[in-house]
Amino acid sequence: MSIIQRNNVTLNGTGGTAMVFAHGFGCDRNMWRFIEPHFRNDFRTVLFDHVGAGRSDLSAYDPEKYSSLDGYAADVVEIGQELGIEKAVFVGHSVSAMIGALASIRAPGMFDKLVMIGPSPRYIDDGEYSGGFSAAQIEELLTSLDDNHMGWSAAMAPAIMGNPDRPELGEELTNSFCRTDPEIAKQFARVTFMSDNRADLSKVEAQTLILQCSNDIIAAEHVGEYVHNAIPGSQIRYLQASGHCPNLSAPEEVTLAMRDFV
Repeated sequence: MSIIQRNNVTLNGTGGTAMVFAHGFGCDRNMWRFIEPHFRNDFRTVLFDHVGAGRSDLSAYDPEKYSSLDGYAADVVEIGQELGIEKAVFVGHSVSAMIGALASIRAPGMFDKLVMIGPSPRYIDDGEYSGGFSAAQIEELLTSLDDNHMGWSAAMAPAIMGNPDRPELGEELTNSFCRTDPEIAKQFARVTFMSDNRADLSKVEAQTLILQCSNDIIAAEHVGEYVHNAIPGSQIRYLQASGHCPNLSAPEEVTLAMRDFV
């Protein structure tokens, strides 16, 4: 199976520069439907699903390859090489912000700019570093997911989404979580929440914009500020949006912030 089929890649737009959109845990490329079309006149937009998500080839999932975020970053680089992408923009939500950082380090020149939406280089507190969760809390979260994927999704997705006054948003994320293959979801969650990419941030050479929401239980403001301080020359923009998924809850604000940057 080709890389294009493996990762369910689609191309849109007419611009000379590519803009690659990468979704977060439990999601798929459909999460960009309110944002990506706005960039088609100026960019060649690239949408894809991480292996194990959406309409990707589930048979391509290799637990060893995807035992760290490096496996997903390698896929991004392969997609970029297949499409001849150079000096592009990478837009990564949640865990894909770090995947994009790793891809930019792995393939210098492929991405000139990174847009990180709700990034976190480490979710677990470590000494003076505050990731937002204790090791025990993360282990409890992962055990709960192992025991009851559907129940975990129904409980966690609305909390991650935030915006309790708009329950349809939490419902959409819940449904997205529930569509994900349970075994792959368990493994991807462990890789995501146990990752530590703090040492990689200083190696990022691409111009970087961090989009930070308020009331984000997954990546709080101080985490976004840590990323900002660690990536040389990066910018941080504080959104009015709340929760962890402004690509769904506040797409107009995200689009405007991205336009100002690119």
